[in-house]
Amino acid sequence: MAAGIRATASLTMAMTTDPALLRLLHLVSPSLPTGAFAYSQGVEWAVESGWLRKAADLEDWLGDQVRTTLTGVDLPLLARLYDASLASDDAALAEWTARLLASRETRELRSEEANRGRALADLLVALAVPGAAERKALLGRAQATGFAYAAAHWNIGPRQTLIAYTWSWLENLVIAAVKIVPLGQTQGQQTLARLIEEVPAAVDRALQTEDADIGASSPALAIASSLHETQYTRLFRS
Repeated sequence: MAAGIRATASLTMAMTTDPALLRLLHLVSPSLPTGAFAYSQGVEWAVESGWLRKAADLEDWLGDQVRTTLTGVDLPLLARLYDASLASDDAALAEWTARLLASRETRELRSEEANRGRALADLLVALAVPGAAERKALLGRAQATGFAYAAAHWNIGPRQTLIAYTWSWLENLVIAAVKIVPLGQTQGQQTLARLIEEVPAAVDRALQTEDADIGASSPALAIASSLHETQYTRLFRS
């Protein structure tokens, strides 16, 4: 059923309308008060440990995550959260949110998801998104849940939603790396430009993923995130 909803939604909303496009830009804006800028998702420790020394290292690091955890976990689950939001199916929304949180391999990553989720839920209530106030506790459990809910209720297509989510994730971590590797602004943008070439294919694979096939692991990310919690000096939140 979920696949059918996604297919129908893809056909009926293949072209994003101007209001939906503006809402999409709003949803992925770096100025959105969700605290995304405060997290590096292990990049800070990876830099200090010497794993990431230059732009090519960062590109490999993020590209590997796009091809594994993003394609195998985040994006398929985001698609299901979108479907549940579109259908006003709170039970499914809760189920896929729990699956998402269980997939976060460290306390730091789970904490980030929850903290950003609460901030986004507060914002959706303030923006009077239909049903957000009644579902605030549920939407606040994970940032991806609120993201999917807002996209569905703002008539943003499912494919555009997944593309935008991935873009926002990539942009935030490249900006973090520009600060701490350090990279020049131009190097950062060149890295981002190469990475976004992988996004459409990753989204297509995610939209075709069956429920039983959702899953992936990134041991390096888990190690970096775990050790970042006790890193002596940090710019980014743990």
